[in-house]
Amino acid sequence: MSCYFLIDTYIDEKNGRGLYDDYIRKVKPIVESFGGEYLLRTESITSLNPSRNPQRVIVIRFPSRERLDSCFASEEYRAIMHERTESVDARALIAEQMNEEEFA
Repeated sequence: MSCYFLIDTYIDEKNGRGLYDDYIRKVKPIVESFGGEYLLRTESITSLNPSRNPQRVIVIRFPSRERLDSCFASEEYRAIMHERTESVDARALIAEQMNEEEFA
């Protein structure tokens, strides 16, 4: 069952984007090697909540929760994770797809 990783990112302009842009370049092939598919990456966002105004939103679909967990626990990801944590405030959610029967 598909699993979705949703991230909204708040960029600290005084730190600049250099480190975060480097992270973005490096993380894509790691995510894809675990079967992750980027469904949305955008900085064109209209927030309907005045207290929540992310500068970037990302949605990634993984084939399963296990593949998602393996990706973000991998040595490859852990080696670059600091580039994200030191440059942006990223808030993530994991949403597991429901079976059609569960919608009733």
